[in-house]
Amino acid sequence: MIITALFPGSFDPVHYGHLDIAVRASKIFDRLVVGVYAAPDKRNVTFSLEERIEMFSRAVGDYPNIEVVGYSGLTVQFAEKIGASVMIRGLRVFSDFDYEFKMALANQEIHPDIETVSLITHHRFMFLSSSTVKEIVMNHGDPRNMIPPHVLERFHAKFPG
Repeated sequence: MIITALFPGSFDPVHYGHLDIAVRASKIFDRLVVGVYAAPDKRNVTFSLEERIEMFSRAVGDYPNIEVVGYSGLTVQFAEKIGASVMIRGLRVFSDFDYEFKMALANQEIHPDIETVSLITHHRFMFLSSSTVKEIVMNHGDPRNMIPPHVLERFHAKFPG
């Protein structure tokens, strides 16, 4: 039996913390689907859905059991649609646990057959979030140890100067 796991998020942009969780999950489960959420309010995203899918896909291109796809609607319904029996969530700090715990309970109420598995981030990435990366880039800081080079190139192409 092949076990499919879903790792959902907006990934705007993908950073090394996301990649750490994805790679580690890909070693545990047979198939990992990275679900890139199509944010309904496009004013809150820096990169389009297509750009976010491409950036994450490129970052995990060496892992044959990871696929990256976009989705909209309820995450737990998307998990059911793709045949995932597990949803992967990353935890950085205590406040993440509170949010993820409530979300896991709500998802369990909607679809009790899909389990939530939380992976603790590597300590090097505890501070890292997409909003932190965006703030550093927008203020001309150096995020090279936070995001893959091709993601930094995308920032520079979108925001020259």
